[in-house]
Amino acid sequence: MRIERISTGIPKIDEMLAGGIPKRFLVAVVGEPGCGKTIFSIHFIYNGLINNETGIFVTTEESRESIIRQAEQFNMDFIPYIEKGTVFIVDALLRPKKDEYSISSLDIEELVRKVIEIKKKIGFRHTRLVIDSLSAFWLDKPAMARKYSYYIKKVLYQWGFTVVATSQYAISTAEAFGFGIEHVADGIIRFRRRIKNGRLTRYIIIEKMRQTPHDKYMYEIDIVDGKGLVVLGRTAYRKEDIVLPDSVMEKIKKAKRRVEDE
Repeated sequence: MRIERISTGIPKIDEMLAGGIPKRFLVAVVGEPGCGKTIFSIHFIYNGLINNETGIFVTTEESRESIIRQAEQFNMDFIPYIEKGTVFIVDALLRPKKDEYSISSLDIEELVRKVIEIKKKIGFRHTRLVIDSLSAFWLDKPAMARKYSYYIKKVLYQWGFTVVATSQYAISTAEAFGFGIEHVADGIIRFRRRIKNGRLTRYIIIEKMRQTPHDKYMYEIDIVDGKGLVVLGRTAYRKEDIVLPDSVMEKIKKAKRRVEDE
């Protein structure tokens, strides 16, 4: 059976995914701050817009204006599509009270209600959804990560979304890790970073993608002004070579065990 796939907006990553993300999947994009997760998400939404699809971008860590400016920096102009009503940016950071495209609190059910409300305006054609970041909804209650992720997947699947949900590592505390999304997600795209010869370098690896014979190697990436996320090529490093500090890795293991025991 032929699997319908949609482009990430980054040709090399599409190649790594045997043509793209399977339609109506929930994909977790995970990693430390500053690895490129938001830029990847912008590419994903913008690619849909230029191919006559619709999009919803939920931002919990930047304002709506910041997302628009960031997209413009990489030659992706959201403004015409906002004006046409084919993309909606939900501001869950500043949460302006009189803005109909915002939510008043980081409540997962309120988020889902708002997304469905917008989807009804868009219509029942396929829509791309980004939640950047989903982990913001469980920062103060990490044990809920799996339940919230499952709720998002179960409810929004019925509405014809393909979902990219970012999840951010917090280096200082295990409490910010939300491993539940990795258990629930159909795919996991992991971003990494390290200091190499005094310079920040970033990496990407496809760790999981159901129904997909995906690439299993790590690639170095860069964020280029005017272009966005660019894949530079395969790296000689193993995934195990580019890890968080031992103390943080131990916190990750303990957090995973807690989630699995619940």
